[in-house]
Amino acid sequence: MESLPPAKSKLACQVQNPGQMPWSRLLLGSLLVFSCLVASVSSEDYYKLLKVSREATTREIRQAFKKLALTMHPDKNPHDETAHDKFLKVTRAYEVLKDDNLRKKYDKYGEKGLQDEQQGGGRYESWNYYRNEFGIYDDDIEIVTLDRGDFDAAVNSGELWFVNFYFPRCHHCHELAPTWREFAKEMDGVIRIGAVNCGDNNRLCRSKGINSYPSLYIYKAGMNPEKYFGDRCKESLTKFGMQFVVSGVTELWQGNVFTEIEAAFSSGVGWLITFCSDSGDCLESQTRHKLAGMLEGLVNVGWMDCSTQAELCDSFEVTTSTTAFFPPGSSLKSKGSVLFLQSLDTREIYGEVMQHLPDLEALTKDTFKSKLAHHRWLVSFSFGQKTIESHEYKKLNAFLKGAHIQVGKVDCLTESELCGSFYIQKPCIAVFKGLGIHDFEIHHGKDVLYNIVAFAKESVSAHVTTLRPEDFPSDGKEPWMVDFFAPWCPPCRALLPELRKASIQLFGQMKFGTLDCTVHEGLCSVYNIHAYPTTVIFNKSSIHEYEGHHSADGILEFIQDLVNPTVVTMDPDSFVELVKRRKHSETWMVDFYAPWCGPCQALLPEWRRMARALNGMMKVGTVDCQKHHSFCQGEGVRAYPEIRLYPQNANRRDVYQSYNGWHRDAHSLKVWAMGTLPRASVDLTPDDFRNKVMEGKDHWVVDFYAPWCGPCQHFAPEFEVLARMVKGSVRAGKVDCQAHYQTCQSAGITAYPSVRFYPHLVTKKRDQGGEHVNSRDATNIADLLRQRLQQLSPWLHGKAANFKDEL
Repeated sequence: MESLPPAKSKLACQVQNPGQMPWSRLLLGSLLVFSCLVASVSSEDYYKLLKVSREATTREIRQAFKKLALTMHPDKNPHDETAHDKFLKVTRAYEVLKDDNLRKKYDKYGEKGLQDEQQGGGRYESWNYYRNEFGIYDDDIEIVTLDRGDFDAAVNSGELWFVNFYFPRCHHCHELAPTWREFAKEMDGVIRIGAVNCGDNNRLCRSKGINSYPSLYIYKAGMNPEKYFGDRCKESLTKFGMQFVVSGVTELWQGNVFTEIEAAFSSGVGWLITFCSDSGDCLESQTRHKLAGMLEGLVNVGWMDCSTQAELCDSFEVTTSTTAFFPPGSSLKSKGSVLFLQSLDTREIYGEVMQHLPDLEALTKDTFKSKLAHHRWLVSFSFGQKTIESHEYKKLNAFLKGAHIQVGKVDCLTESELCGSFYIQKPCIAVFKGLGIHDFEIHHGKDVLYNIVAFAKESVSAHVTTLRPEDFPSDGKEPWMVDFFAPWCPPCRALLPELRKASIQLFGQMKFGTLDCTVHEGLCSVYNIHAYPTTVIFNKSSIHEYEGHHSADGILEFIQDLVNPTVVTMDPDSFVELVKRRKHSETWMVDFYAPWCGPCQALLPEWRRMARALNGMMKVGTVDCQKHHSFCQGEGVRAYPEIRLYPQNANRRDVYQSYNGWHRDAHSLKVWAMGTLPRASVDLTPDDFRNKVMEGKDHWVVDFYAPWCGPCQHFAPEFEVLARMVKGSVRAGKVDCQAHYQTCQSAGITAYPSVRFYPHLVTKKRDQGGEHVNSRDATNIADLLRQRLQQLSPWLHGKAANFKDEL
């Protein structure tokens, strides 16, 4: 069969004979679930191009790309005619794999699934940019590069963060970089030092109110972010940061030493004391304060002046300056339980103290069930190894105390049966939510303290369960959303916190679970899972694969569509009845698709989003051309997806318009569809604005715009939706501020687009400026207008009566 002409075949799957289609299917109940991996359009593998594994983190991908850019860039290969094309491929691979949503589509469908983004890889930067400006802090181990996926988890973990928001092309950002690196080394262990590349994370930076670079902010859970305005030298940064290290250093003397120490011991907190005498080396004040911050909640830090407290120092058998650690529960008079430290280095002292702190509570098969029956627990499962990280876990008790989460450990070498019952095959962290030993969730994020703390707090509040074969929801009694994933898959890890958010929103309506396909390979095979993450809704005998964005909002939208569908699934008979015999006033948009087609799969969430936006204005449907191949062939469908609009008031009901735009996102489709409908808003001249809006007898909502303004063009179809939503109660008009500048100036318009509401107040003159509407969402604006009219209703009725009396 003939394919579409080249100009239109941008991302379409050519129609194939059903017997030759490369699809696989699994019949479950009455629903066909198609799960396939479509090969990439090209033979190139993006991971191989960048020389990274499929488990690579965003940082590792960025580092790999920079390494290739410095050797493959056309600027460095002026005599290689293929250099441009080669580097374009590498750039395209980087642009896709650094983005979680694009990476998921690529992993699942290859290049066919990338849809509109296919056109995004046509340019790249100069060689000097990649050498000097790209990934400023990627190679600095003391600086944590944060992105959209882990920023909130980091700053809400309870640790103190100092974050540098920068832009790669910012000269001042590069000037600060050496100082920021030195500062990070100085503060290592005291304050977490982070960096956010606003070039790669524009949406994140905008959401945090970042409008200049570099912007430096202090973050800590429970307090508002604090912006730094001082000099950008290491000393000033240190002074500012240390203001937020709340743990103080206590001077100990005869009147307080024993009460302070005993009070700490009774709370399970130790003491680190520096004895300062005339001989030997005493820890400096700044070092003491750093240690207080590093050991906050675990160990109190104090110092004693032996020149004034000589007798007290003698009682501790101290004759020269020294530092001693008193573990909780140790005897103040027994030297055997006290650790005397020889080092003056902050990190070395910290390491020794952490090593000698009491270990986490050990849990066994005999105690596990009773301990976890009614209390929240975070459990570290290990296989006998002891590392620096395992000592860091000792901090978890202090960080999770406020969330009422206890912390323990299980050694799977001695408790193999217990670990085996949870299918734990390697070291991991799990949170048990206080509802018994079967309601738990395993941590799959970064193995760093701030990520584990954030996970624990999220998990106990959310309702996501790690599933095993014995509790997999196969009986169909309750609706479940199950995420089939692999821990090595970055898009999978990015989806998990969004699932937790969605589970809170849908608590009582749907249950949420995750299944690790690297552990339960057989069960995943039963459900024909070939790509990760694959998220499926099991609702009695119906099964639906989730194809939306990796966000809680996307999941909620998908569930809403299942409960109240806005897209009609049509077969040949219903297509003839609904579309071919439609009413004169009806417009239909129909997507002819095939389940095995990558671009079709990518279109699905956008099609549903568009249908919701157009609900009440036109009808939206789909036809599965794999099921109804002969019918689609008879309708002249030659490639998938084929998007058609069947307009209202058509003389012939089989007349349609085909969508030939490059972009298949919800907004682009909505703009195209709205352009086929009669306008519901009207253009206003200066005379119209004066006579109809200012002096007329109707309520008006007005869009002040400029033709050259990009946001205005984006808002235009939304305003048309609004005009239809409020038709009959509020009239909608538009004023072109380029053509009618004086009118807009008189109305106080200083930015485009501006939306103003002009209620009719039963007077001859209205407020020239109207009421500003701070939204560009049709539904929100319509709700605001209805609320405003309800508020004005009693006043309007009273005013109208008075007005009649005056007449």
